[in-house]
Amino acid sequence: MALHQPPAVLSTGAGSLSSSVKDEEKQISIHEVEDVLEVESSVCAIDNDIERRLLWKLDMRIVPASMFLYFLCCIDRFNIGNAKILNNDTGDSLVQTLHLTDQQYLVALMVFFIAYALFETPENYLLKKYTPSRWLAFLMFMWGVMTMITAACKNFADLVALRFLLGVFEAGLFPGIVYCLTFWYKPNERAVRIALIVACATLGGAFGGAIAFAVGKMNGVRGLEAWRWLFLFEGAPCCLCAIFTWFVFPDFPETVAWLTAEERALAIARIKGVASLGHDTLRWAEARATLADGRLYVHYLLFIAFSVGFASMSQFAPTIVQGLGYEGLRAQLFTVPPYAIGFVVCVAVAWVSDRYEMRALGAAGSFLVCGVAFLVEALLPPTAFVARYGVLCVALPFAFAISAPCLSWLTGNLRNTGAITLAVPLNVSLATIGQIIGSFIYKSSEAPAFPTGHYTNAGFMVAGALGALTLRAFYVRRNRRLAVGEPRWRL
Repeated sequence: MALHQPPAVLSTGAGSLSSSVKDEEKQISIHEVEDVLEVESSVCAIDNDIERRLLWKLDMRIVPASMFLYFLCCIDRFNIGNAKILNNDTGDSLVQTLHLTDQQYLVALMVFFIAYALFETPENYLLKKYTPSRWLAFLMFMWGVMTMITAACKNFADLVALRFLLGVFEAGLFPGIVYCLTFWYKPNERAVRIALIVACATLGGAFGGAIAFAVGKMNGVRGLEAWRWLFLFEGAPCCLCAIFTWFVFPDFPETVAWLTAEERALAIARIKGVASLGHDTLRWAEARATLADGRLYVHYLLFIAFSVGFASMSQFAPTIVQGLGYEGLRAQLFTVPPYAIGFVVCVAVAWVSDRYEMRALGAAGSFLVCGVAFLVEALLPPTAFVARYGVLCVALPFAFAISAPCLSWLTGNLRNTGAITLAVPLNVSLATIGQIIGSFIYKSSEAPAFPTGHYTNAGFMVAGALGALTLRAFYVRRNRRLAVGEPRWRL
């Protein structure tokens, strides 16, 4: 027995030792897991911090450059509305100098939008082929030249030809900028940035009115009417800034030199699967699927409705203000406040839409407020100048604010390069239908009340609100049918 006892004692000791070792290993294992979790958490925090710094770097490069380009574009696009009434009290406006009838002036507006519609989609393809910086710089230089040559117009034919060419060269800018944003930003990051860019249209209108007020005092200098000086002064900066655009405007995440290797990898990785990649090419299968996707045509209809109000306010705001009792150069000056308010409203609507993932409601709400404002404008007595001007300061800002949530909603629900390459310019091209309608609804014969214009705008805005809510209900229903883990449609 004595001989067998040591093994028994050894066995017990071994078991105890084994148990002790296992307990110790378990404790080590637990500590290791805790350490790993702590490290992973730290890495995630570092990654988030790196991404925030990257986003800030992108915003400082991409957004200001895009805003500036669109700002100059809108000044040159809207200035015909300022030229129409500039110095008309002395018989020296664009319409009076060129002896244009109301119908001829409207045709000059319309041909711009026809060119815009025809060239938007092919120019978006060329943007990718020649890189954004070079293509946008070329477009900018050429529309600046067209604007300056407009100062030399002698008759209706000259004006129509130059407005058409201006439309050709401006057509690629806005859809091109929106397309470029998809190379860099996730869908839920785009609305505010698109809004900041779109809001520059309101700044363009505000500055355009202020510039026209100042230039109006140059009427007769060197034998030129003030409207000719207006086109010269507003076209020249675009030609100069085209050089800046060629060298500074960012192209693709894969090619820019101002990102580190780590930042470049993160910029590409963060949008993979949710956005467009610069090196991707348009495939016919994707294009065909995009053209056959019925839901996208509802998005296009919303943008057509938006474009009626946008185009009419862009072209006729000075004329409407003139009908509110502000004559001569004062009419130019009083276009500034509605546009300035518009900048704030555009950014606010887009921020709320992005922050709370409610782009559909942001668009519908803007449509509705704008529609009610136009209806009130139509119902007010023609002599209620102060009230009508106050309502205009509501209608115009929300007419512009619709754009950002609509575009962000559309791009957020496009899931491949083919769809983005085609759908964005197609959306803006089809919106030309609305822009042409908007160009014809404010008739000089109906001044100062302009009932046709206000009632037409009210109808399209209310229809847009109903369309946005209907499309939202469609996406909600689709989301309910999706399995867990499948990508959701954005609302």
